[in-house]
Amino acid sequence: MELIGPDHGQYDVLRRPALPHYRHIRPTVIACCTSTEDVVEALSYARSHGLPVAPRGGGHCFAGRSSTTGLMVDLSPLSAISVSRVTGARVTIGAGARLAEVYRGLSEHGLTIPAGCGPTVGITGLTLGGGLGLLGRRYGLTCDRLVAATIVLADGRVVTCDAEREPDLFWALRGSGGGQFGVVTSLVFHAVPSPAATRFTLTWPRARAAEVINAWQSWAPDAPDQLTASLAVTAAEVRVFGAALDVPDFGELAWLEPRVDLRDDLSWAELKRSFSEGESDDRVLYSKSEFFHRSVPVGVIAELLAVGCELNFTPMGGAYNRVRSDATAFVHRGERFLLEHVSSDRDAVRRSWLTAHPHSSGRTYQNFPDLDLVDWPAAYYGPNYARLLDIKQKYDPGNVFHFQQSIGSS
Repeated sequence: MELIGPDHGQYDVLRRPALPHYRHIRPTVIACCTSTEDVVEALSYARSHGLPVAPRGGGHCFAGRSSTTGLMVDLSPLSAISVSRVTGARVTIGAGARLAEVYRGLSEHGLTIPAGCGPTVGITGLTLGGGLGLLGRRYGLTCDRLVAATIVLADGRVVTCDAEREPDLFWALRGSGGGQFGVVTSLVFHAVPSPAATRFTLTWPRARAAEVINAWQSWAPDAPDQLTASLAVTAAEVRVFGAALDVPDFGELAWLEPRVDLRDDLSWAELKRSFSEGESDDRVLYSKSEFFHRSVPVGVIAELLAVGCELNFTPMGGAYNRVRSDATAFVHRGERFLLEHVSSDRDAVRRSWLTAHPHSSGRTYQNFPDLDLVDWPAAYYGPNYARLLDIKQKYDPGNVFHFQQSIGSS
């Protein structure tokens, strides 16, 4: 383990999170960990010096939980990826791997896992909070493909958990969110074949947004599992985009005469990468989101569009919803879609969210934490929260891993 302080040449490079909101936060020290043993040593150092701890995988947390004024555990050197065909295409991925590395490494073996598109997003934070992506409606959440994890607890114990070993902890790691019980150092997934797919984008002028949203929300959540179609409304246009593992059928949307762009000449890794090309926006953007289990009324859609935020709709349904809500810590198994409101104007985001909120399910995706929430345990975890509290008491009785809205916090 290497300890890096503010006077080190790499300090500012390593402490810099992906989101500009939290770049002012300066750790007392950064522990660069190349092994599980290094993480054990880092936590021992934090205990002996009375420092709070924050693990850093990708640094994309909306609530800044991978930044700290104490000890930041830098997991980026732990990024190795290995594949075992003997155990049915099980892949072991280091906790510091980013999605671009994961897709690239697995594509060499003709494999992938259902996960997001952001190339620098950390695989660990994504998995621990659930994990939505283009293959999710076919294969489920990223955490639904998780078969084992290795985690260092606050007292320095190293635990490997799965369905047989420490099953309560394994249950909690699939949906509780990052940094709740310890520092995860490796993840084992049951991978899936890297598919042939068609990338599609349907585009209309923004003036058509209301009718496109109305058609999308009655179609996309019920589309075949082989198709995932998200929707984005910007100041200039409305887009429905995604991937289809079969010949795409756009249903009612096709009657709205979109401009259509289809690509079927990309490998899966290339297709994933194509969705993030040109996304180097470094503005401070605010967002709020919620799940919906029924359509937003037409009149409310008009009100949302009048507020002027960017609106991002992500379809649920399919394999996401064929898992019991108590089978993992991820409780959101009956939702139709997720709606995110985004703007550089925080007040506009709140107005947009308040407009849609009465029609939502009241549940919030734990990978999009919202520090404004009052009853956040119900929003993130629903009835699963009581079990999570018991597991927290068992594995982190001293509440070493704590932050605003952490399990067990008031």
